Amino acid sequence: MAENKKPQIALIYDFDGTLAPGNMQEFGFIQAIGNDIEQFWKKCNKLSEKNDANHILTYMYTMLNEARRDGISLKRKSFKKFGSMVKYFPGVEQWFSTINKVGDELGLEIKHYINSSGLREMIEGTSIYHEFEAVYSSTFLYDVDGVAYWPGVAVDSTGKTQFIFKMARGIKEVGDTMKVNEYMPYAERPVQYQNMIYFGDGMTDVPSMALVRHYGGHSVAVYDNDHKEKALQLIEQDRVDFIAKADYSEGAEIYNLVKSMLIKMKSDYDFEQLQKEHKKHCK
Repeated sequence: MAENKKPQIALIYDFDGTLAPGNMQEFGFIQAIGNDIEQFWKKCNKLSEKNDANHILTYMYTMLNEARRDGISLKRKSFKKFGSMVKYFPGVEQWFSTINKVGDELGLEIKHYINSSGLREMIEGTSIYHEFEAVYSSTFLYDVDGVAYWPGVAVDSTGKTQFIFKMARGIKEVGDTMKVNEYMPYAERPVQYQNMIYFGDGMTDVPSMALVRHYGGHSVAVYDNDHKEKALQLIEQDRVDFIAKADYSEGAEIYNLVKSMLIKMKSDYDFEQLQKEHKKHCK
């Protein structure tokens, strides 16, 4: 039998509410500009509603405007510093090495991706940034002095879906608009859709979850104790495959679900390879 390469498995995560409770801006930045959390998001939402504007752009504008007013540095290193303050759900920091080990034992190559409306600059400052194959998220533009002055990428709920196609083709550049549309035979794509698992916490993840599921992948809605109703609604409406409490510790529900999915993916891959070998004998 021909030698088989390891199938690549993509574990794709929203960030806010999925790997960390709340929104990343709530871990230092909002407090630094003299707002409380509710006040800050109320400003963003009011600006969006008044102007019928994209809510991601309005939160990014509000961040820049409020930081300038209060003399907060708008350099990348400042955003990364705030990112370093982000706290995670239980088990997150150990999760990647733990699940990678499961993949190794099964003969799978696990790749981790972020697909988020949050800020890349802040994600870069987190202790888990190095775990990701690619980060697809919102980001600012910077002037010659390295100061943020305008949104560069604003990723909303439907905008997230474009990155699923990029992951499948091995494209890491957020701004790419050419390679993602070039023809690539399905069998040659580094990550196939049935080998994707999407983790999200709410309605902003539904389009991406639906896309992954449509092509044979799986989705998990995670929840903390205060937001279980939202996850229950998603599975009752058949918009996700599974729901689980946001605990990434070894032996917790998410771990067991993902391990089962990985076993299935490896079995499906082996079965497909067996079929291909038998077809060769018929020629």
